[in-house]
Amino acid sequence: MIRKAAPQDRQTVEAIVDEAYAHYIARIGKPPGPMLDDYTALIGDGAVNVLEEAGGGVAAIIVLLPKPDHLLLDNIAVRKDRQGQGLGRRLIGFAEAEARQLGYVELRLYTHVTMTENIALYRRLGFVETGRGSDAGYDRVFMAKRLG
Repeated sequence: MIRKAAPQDRQTVEAIVDEAYAHYIARIGKPPGPMLDDYTALIGDGAVNVLEEAGGGVAAIIVLLPKPDHLLLDNIAVRKDRQGQGLGRRLIGFAEAEARQLGYVELRLYTHVTMTENIALYRRLGFVETGRGSDAGYDRVFMAKRLG
């Protein structure tokens, strides 16, 4: 089940993000942006959704930010012991459905240039690279997917 994160989910959300992104610190030379986000505020704004498993545990999270002309997939993180099981793909499908429901025709995201496995995954899921550049002190790859 995918549901809005509640304030009591904050510690779990932060733990999943830290676990999912920690191995990129050595690659990037500093913590990835999602590790620095204010999840109290994001949860309060209704931007965070969690993928809850049948037993009630949270296995993954997604942060979606409405923009004037697109929905931004700001962050997606899967618990380390649940990676490689299709949960990320499921959450991206959820993001596409949310974008359509909100009336958007485009879903956008960005990732760090060194996160090559993520770039490859997003390409396989129909995202196209729209640019590269420095943003908030990170070298990023910007991608978008038009929604039919």
